[in-house]
Amino acid sequence: MVETATQAGKKSPEGRMAGKVAVVTGGRGDLGSATARLLADHGATVASLDRAGTPAVGVHPRITEYDVDVTDESSVMETIRTLEAKHGSTDVLVNAAGIIGPAGASHTATVDDFNVIFDVNVKGVWLMTKHIVPGMIRQESGSIINFSSIHGLTGGRNVPLYHATKGAVRLLSKSDAAAYGAHGIRVNSIHPGSMNTRMSRRSAEQSDIGAEAYYKQLVGGNPLPRQGEPDEIAYGVLYLASDESRFTTGSELVIDGGYTAV
Repeated sequence: MVETATQAGKKSPEGRMAGKVAVVTGGRGDLGSATARLLADHGATVASLDRAGTPAVGVHPRITEYDVDVTDESSVMETIRTLEAKHGSTDVLVNAAGIIGPAGASHTATVDDFNVIFDVNVKGVWLMTKHIVPGMIRQESGSIINFSSIHGLTGGRNVPLYHATKGAVRLLSKSDAAAYGAHGIRVNSIHPGSMNTRMSRRSAEQSDIGAEAYYKQLVGGNPLPRQGEPDEIAYGVLYLASDESRFTTGSELVIDGGYTAV
């Protein structure tokens, strides 16, 4: 009997990532750690990568922590060599590492500001892809999920360099989807809106209008007038990482409470 696409996609929830090896950068941040845990809960063997000195959120039997500087090619190469020696080729790469950088119009930023944010948000995504893709090509399969943002889709006054980096990630994802599709590799971007994270809470606490007014200003006009939770992003990544999305590449998954709809 020939298995149909529908039958092939019918997996038990516990098996959605069974047998897969996943690498998650920014794995000790709120969104990265939620993603790593969910992939592991669904059967993946997960390597959580983040900067040295960044504390891990918790312990999971299928998650191993690694220190890496995604802006340093030698650090990336050494880590991937270690991972491939231990687990074989990577099935799923989630590029979740990212920073916002200082607020202010373009003319107020420094060259150092520019270099730091582009190094982490763009160069880091490219380096991880550059060194993991060869293994995916060898096995003729793989899924890469790059964290962009709603600010990779829209403009804004406060953090133009951040917008520029996330727009670059969006188009790098599309270009890589076009380049690697013939090798069975899918590349998609995910675009979170305002999220309930430590970074967001710090911004609210430092706001000169008070936390309540800050959040009302931030998400009050959304069709769903609240912040998202990290696991709501993680479930989007789970879909793109799993075989359920095997005909999805070069796409943008926007999870923003409707921010970009109004």
